[in-house]
Amino acid sequence: MRDIEKAKELYQSLHKNHFCPHDLAYEEMMIHYIYGDVYQHGNLDLRLRELILIVVNTTNMTLESLKEHVYAALKANVTPVEMKEAIYQCTPYIGVGKVKEALDAVHDVFVENQIELPLEDQSTVEEETRFQAGFDVQSEAFGRENIQANHNHAPQELKHIQDYLSAHCFGDFYTRQGLDLKIREMLTFVMLATLGGCENQLRAHTMANIQVGNSRDMLIDVITQCQPYIGFPRTLNAINIINEVTQK
Repeated sequence: MRDIEKAKELYQSLHKNHFCPHDLAYEEMMIHYIYGDVYQHGNLDLRLRELILIVVNTTNMTLESLKEHVYAALKANVTPVEMKEAIYQCTPYIGVGKVKEALDAVHDVFVENQIELPLEDQSTVEEETRFQAGFDVQSEAFGRENIQANHNHAPQELKHIQDYLSAHCFGDFYTRQGLDLKIREMLTFVMLATLGGCENQLRAHTMANIQVGNSRDMLIDVITQCQPYIGFPRTLNAINIINEVTQK
């Protein structure tokens, strides 16, 4: 049986506002479920749970909830750099407009909490190195032969897309400091599961997660943490793909 008092204490330790101030019956039900069931399940630490929910709310464009979880992440000792990098990482998957609005929301919380801005830049590549650095980290997650084959066999009119994937998606983002490859791949799994309708990409990045050392059990814990914010249909779709990839 879930510990309701522990759920309330956990919520109050992370948040300063009511969950749903105009509907306290709904607030009670959801705090009991999210903080009594979901937060108590599995082995993810609190820092990682909040980082996951920053990405979920950025992908969903639920900006008020995003602000609440940025505040909670600060209480859980997630660094501002880690939060910013998690949101930057969303760019190739959800698009620049959503990320810009999410960064504006995060900026508001940072200012309110007197965090010194701007944060130190975490980039590691230059114009002449971004493609090769991206190709290398892409190869680490998906296999060098596979990535080279994607470049070699792309039709002439689509070769630029493969170049963009290596140089921009992986070169500009995955090579940044602040988060390691295992966390970046896990967060990419979260973005794709949250978006829905991206099953081919979710399948590929589930494989990549396993390749870089994120276990099946971890991915189940991750998608469980997402469930209240993405609903059961997308959660179950992601679980089906995890089962398919890990042959369960």
